[in-house]
Amino acid sequence: MAGLPFRGRRARRAGVPDEETRAHAAGAAAAAAAEVEPAPAVVPDLTAAAFFDVDNTMMVGASIFWFARGLAARKYLTTRDMSRFVWQQAKFRIAGNESADDMLTIRESALAFVAGRPVSEIVQAGEEIYDELMADRIWAGTRVLAQQHLDAGQRVWLVTATPVELAGIIAHRLGLTGALGTVSEVVDGHYTGRLVGEMMHGEAKAEAVRALAEREGLDLSRCTAYSDSSNDLPMLTLTGRAIAVNPDTELRAVARSRGWEIQDFRTGRKAARTVVPTVAAAALSGGLVGGAIALRRRDKLPW
Repeated sequence: MAGLPFRGRRARRAGVPDEETRAHAAGAAAAAAAEVEPAPAVVPDLTAAAFFDVDNTMMVGASIFWFARGLAARKYLTTRDMSRFVWQQAKFRIAGNESADDMLTIRESALAFVAGRPVSEIVQAGEEIYDELMADRIWAGTRVLAQQHLDAGQRVWLVTATPVELAGIIAHRLGLTGALGTVSEVVDGHYTGRLVGEMMHGEAKAEAVRALAEREGLDLSRCTAYSDSSNDLPMLTLTGRAIAVNPDTELRAVARSRGWEIQDFRTGRKAARTVVPTVAAAALSGGLVGGAIALRRRDKLPW
C-alpha cells in the first residue's frame, strides 16, 4: 500500500524548502534590499554649552564622601579619619552653611588622605570606586538634562569642588565633554596633599567657567548652568539660563524670584527641604562611623 501522509501534516515534496526555511530566506532578502538612511549627524553648536554642579545636582550626596568611603575600604585612611571627615561633612550639610573656609578645611582633609600617593594609583582607585559606589547614585533626571544638551550639539562640563581627577572620571563615564574641579598639587607624579590656588567653590566656579568660555569661544549668554546650592549663584548668574536642580531653600527662593526653572528629582521629601545630611545618613547606614560619632557626642572628643 502506498504510504499516506499523517493526518494534519502537509506532504512535503522532495527538494522543496519547508516554511521556516522560506521565511528565513525572505527575511534576509528583505533586509538586504532595504534602503537605510544614515543616522542624522549632530550639528555642533560651538558657542553654547552647559555646566553642571555634581553634589546633589548630578549625583545623590557628596561625591567626595563616596570617594573617601571607597578609599577607606582600601585602607587608605583609618576609621578615625573617616569619622572625622564625615562629621565635618554632616555638620555643614545640616547647618546648610558651606562657607569657603569650611569647605576648604573639608577638602584639604580629604586631600591629606592621598598625600604622597602616585596620581596614577588614585585615578585607578577612583575608576573602581565610581563603579562600586557612584554609578547607581547618578540622578536619572539630571542625566537626561545633560544628554539633551549633547543631542543639541552642545558641550557639557561638570563644575565641582571635587578633585579634578575624580570629576574627570565622572564626566567620562557619563559621556560628557569634561570637568572643571579642584586641582591638587602634584610633584614628580605624586600628590603633596596641598591645593593649587583655592577650592573650586562659589566665585571660583564662575571664574573657571569664564576662563573656559574665553578659551573655547563660548557665548555665555547662550549657555546654561545647573546647581542645587545657593553657593553656586555666581555661576548660575553668569550664564544666560539658570536651572535649579534639587534646590536648597535659599536657591529655591532665588529661582522663584527670578523666574528660573526648577527641577526636583527627589522623592519622599518636601520640596523646600534642603539636602538632608545624605552624607551622614549614608555613613551611618553603612555602619562605618556610627559608633565613632556616638562616642564623639558622648565624650566630646576634640576632633
